[in-house]
Amino acid sequence: MSRSDVRNGLAVVLGLCGLMASAALARTALLDRASTAGSMMAAAEGWLASLSADQAVRAQRPFDDPHRTAWHFIPKFERKGLQLREMTPAQAALALSLLQTAVSQTGFDKACGIMELDEVLRIQEGIKAKNIRDSQRYFFTIFGKPSDRDPWGLSVEGHHLSLNFTLRDGRLVDSTPQFLGANPAVVRSGLPSLPGLPLTGQRILRDEETLAFELVQSLAAAQRIKAVIAAEAPKDIRAAGTTQPPPEAPVGIRYGELSAQQQQVLRRLIDVYCGAMVPEVAAERLNLAEEAPGGWDAVAFAWAGAIEPGIGHSYRVEGPTFSIEFCNVQPDAEGNPANHIHCVWRDRTGDFDLSAMGSPATPPAKR
Repeated sequence: MSRSDVRNGLAVVLGLCGLMASAALARTALLDRASTAGSMMAAAEGWLASLSADQAVRAQRPFDDPHRTAWHFIPKFERKGLQLREMTPAQAALALSLLQTAVSQTGFDKACGIMELDEVLRIQEGIKAKNIRDSQRYFFTIFGKPSDRDPWGLSVEGHHLSLNFTLRDGRLVDSTPQFLGANPAVVRSGLPSLPGLPLTGQRILRDEETLAFELVQSLAAAQRIKAVIAAEAPKDIRAAGTTQPPPEAPVGIRYGELSAQQQQVLRRLIDVYCGAMVPEVAAERLNLAEEAPGGWDAVAFAWAGAIEPGIGHSYRVEGPTFSIEFCNVQPDAEGNPANHIHCVWRDRTGDFDLSAMGSPATPPAKR
């Protein structure tokens, strides 16, 4: 693949992301007229109708296909679905429009920024690259037939991005696993003047990191003893790529053991993860957390590793209904330490609209 091909492809994807972002008001109006599930169904049908027979074979699988619950964010040579690179610009616009119906504008901007960072890696790693770095190598898959009755699903996945949605009975009932990653977490050096490439200092997942630092650094000595569960951060998040989140009970300091100001910071941190989803899903996640046994007092914050940037660090925020996990221990492509983020929101009652035991979840709820 020539550099001009990459440049043209990057411009197409980022140009389309820009067009989608500028359509935020139109999108809000659309959501006022129809439910998220209805908007997703219409967008999915439109995208599928635009595909050739060969493309459709890769883009659509049965709902019970085992690939629906097979997810991962690492660089992979083979993935499910149809990648943006294999679509025409019009088809790619429809695919991105489908993604935009499933997430908030903030979530959409982060997804596009993550795609953009793969071009940063391609430039920084050059001939030393061990993996494919391609801003168009992000795959869209529909599981089942979009319907307002029967179950169906959507997966949008590639390096450092895995978004998974399950719908049934005309409702979006699960939106997990929700994985976002960033390498570099902070863009440290200047890049060639190409359309859409980030400026020095850009941080796609800034709030996911800075709010957690604000909280852990505010803890008094006695609070920190409870919150810090390890002097060294783990190598990565737990249960990456598994069908269900880790079953262990939450550890660390409980919400009720924090001051009012610290509680506000923790709630803002949780809101950042929820805010990647459409408002109705974000609100339902928070309602489920509040209505769970123990309410917010059952939520715990745990930290591992250094409490200042530039050295490996990790945290968890967990309650009966959700699990957040964040890890920043790896260097970026230029060797800057702890500048490579992995973070995830998972549903402790069951990802992919499955219960923890692997059967369909009983109460229909957005997550």
